[in-house]
Amino acid sequence: MTAAAIPPIFLSAEVCERALNARDARFDGIFFVGITTTRIYCRPVCPARVSHYDRRRFFNSAASAERAGFRPCLRCRPELAPGRALCDAVPRLARMAAHRIAAGALNGRGVGQLARELGVSDRHLRRVLEHELGVSPVELAQTHRLLFAKRLLADTSLPVTRIAYASGFQSLRRFNSVFRARYRLSPSALRRGPRSAGGRGSPPAPLGDLVRLTLAYRAPLAWDTLMALLGRDALPGMELVEGGRYGRTVRLEGQSGVVFAAKSPAAKTHLDVDLSPSLLPVLMPLLARLRHLFDLDAEPTVVDAHLERGGLGGHVARRPGLRIPGALDGFEAAFRRLLGTRAVPGVMEALGESFDTGIPQLGRIAPDAARLAEAGAARLAQLGVPRRSAEILEALARALAGGALWLEPGSDVTAAHRILLTIDGVGERLATRIVMAALHWPDAFDPWDRALQQAAGAAGSAELLALAERWRPWRAYAALHLRLGGDRLQVSLT
Repeated sequence: MTAAAIPPIFLSAEVCERALNARDARFDGIFFVGITTTRIYCRPVCPARVSHYDRRRFFNSAASAERAGFRPCLRCRPELAPGRALCDAVPRLARMAAHRIAAGALNGRGVGQLARELGVSDRHLRRVLEHELGVSPVELAQTHRLLFAKRLLADTSLPVTRIAYASGFQSLRRFNSVFRARYRLSPSALRRGPRSAGGRGSPPAPLGDLVRLTLAYRAPLAWDTLMALLGRDALPGMELVEGGRYGRTVRLEGQSGVVFAAKSPAAKTHLDVDLSPSLLPVLMPLLARLRHLFDLDAEPTVVDAHLERGGLGGHVARRPGLRIPGALDGFEAAFRRLLGTRAVPGVMEALGESFDTGIPQLGRIAPDAARLAEAGAARLAQLGVPRRSAEILEALARALAGGALWLEPGSDVTAAHRILLTIDGVGERLATRIVMAALHWPDAFDPWDRALQQAAGAAGSAELLALAERWRPWRAYAALHLRLGGDRLQVSLT
């Protein structure tokens, strides 16, 4: 059996067969199935008639299916599948590289540059991705670009040229050539076909002059709780949570705009996302960051079942599908946690950038690391930031602006946590909270948190750590359940 045909990591072919026959949504995005008679690959939830078992091949990723010569199904649309929780499935280097490539790290850049950023040779990076995912870095990037373009062709009325560049292609000619070679049809021919979103009907029209797309997730999703958590920490002038809808200003790679997200009324497994056309050049990294912000690649039934077995059944029943709020920007995660509540308006007003969105509540962009480093601790203290927090914030900003610290999707969690601890004033608790939000560390846990000890009924940090062993590798979800409250813990140390 070739690498491309190896069943998904941790899943046997028998499990994939059962999930496919049941069209089990919990496995959507975890594996794909290629049908040898049609040379088409599908999601396990595809509504098409299930093929005979001896005509199926299972794949870890869309990229490995396409490498084997299969093209994506036009009915279930593999590009709409939620991502897989790679942090639990592949070694660290492959995980970091895959996250960065999915967010467009190879769009206009070479494998060598990505390898240098990851601290390895390009040969080693190629070898690791071949071994773990069955594809090369270039093949993985190509699949992401093509599926992204296919999605924009089906769900928007954007011109083909804009779609080509938004998907990471450097020329329209190259886009048309690769699209025809891989999918055996032209981009315009695909647009003339059925415009369905995973069999759920046509996507809604854009809101005003905003572009509408969807982001898939695995149900359940405790959206109201997530909105409450994001609303609690919302930065004034930059974020707005209202009526179950999240909105914010965005600046990414020099592009500015607004983005809104809400649960789709038409589908229980999608968010509707409306964004400014000005953000189209950075659409791939933006959507990857939104998935991180809302924790959309989580596998809630797996996490919930594990925590229930660990004694958190009452908490899970109260908030099934709980997600950990992430961050759109790594420095932003640290910025929120170090600003005093009273200092936030002053800092945003003095150091944030004014941005005319036409929406009164959304008119500022938070200062980036370079701006905060330039302002310095003394200026931050004048604006109301506690002196010690101001000093830590300046040191963090300098580390990020200077490249000594990296807090972007796909960064090495262990390395980032270690570097944070070298900054004067950043202790274990603060480093853990920053890394959990900035890099999505699902096993992040602070056993010294007195409120957490009390919620768990633990006498101290040692007892809480012992309890928490039952929640690994999802201790961050357990901690959030405990902080939000619920029934007493039904577990003992014996």
